Amino acid sequence: MKLFISSDIEGTCGITAWEETYQEKNVYWSAYFQEQMTKEVAAACEGAFSAGFTEVLIKDAHDTARNIIPKLLPKGAELIRGWGSDGWSMMEGLQHGADAAAFTGYHAAAGCQGSPLAHSFSTTVDTLTINGERASEFTVNSYTAGFLGVPVVFISGDAAVCRQAKTMIPNITAVPVLDGKDNSTTSGHPELAVSAIREGMKQALAGDWRRCLVAMPKDFTVTVRYTTHSKAAFAAVYPGVKRLDSRTVDFSTEDYREVLRFMHFCV
Repeated sequence: MKLFISSDIEGTCGITAWEETYQEKNVYWSAYFQEQMTKEVAAACEGAFSAGFTEVLIKDAHDTARNIIPKLLPKGAELIRGWGSDGWSMMEGLQHGADAAAFTGYHAAAGCQGSPLAHSFSTTVDTLTINGERASEFTVNSYTAGFLGVPVVFISGDAAVCRQAKTMIPNITAVPVLDGKDNSTTSGHPELAVSAIREGMKQALAGDWRRCLVAMPKDFTVTVRYTTHSKAAFAAVYPGVKRLDSRTVDFSTEDYREVLRFMHFCV
């Protein structure tokens, strides 16, 4: 059995400020959270192995995609570093097959008060919706898994995205490791977060995790409101895009692969 994990950093236990996510901004804190991100995804791997899974493929899905410290991962795990150019983005590798998918370090959507680092793929996006519902990276990536027929069984991150995950996929196992409000976060001890992720993943895969396949809509309308009018002008050139106002565009299709292609070029 094979598990795919997409790992981000803005939902890592204790993280609060943007400079903590980029090594060139603050070497001490970014290195600390890089290690904590790694410990959390390693714990998810360990939980999967304890549940009887024999393969785990991890996609480092933050910024440069070179954040996870390989030597701290279990020996049975494989890691994808860097970004491909095929449009699968944070789910790169899943297109080759897996039995289940999971997310660690995930965070609230752009425009949400649930995290000081709330965003949807880019800080140039003010709000992102799919079929009128606010969309986080979890939303988009869960639909990617659903498009590929892979259940999404587990998420860890901030409390806001965990609540959203339970709404979208009621049977998912969600482990919040921090709670954000405006520009602050509250979290417990980082080692307790690691333990909770390990146990949560084990429990998720011990149950009927096949019930966690996301329900796919018949069609999709993606609406993006950018922070600047120039971004909307750029996106409006993409085939099929409608410009709704100076900063807002939408794109409609029945094919989710086309949604991912639009996201690849316009978000």
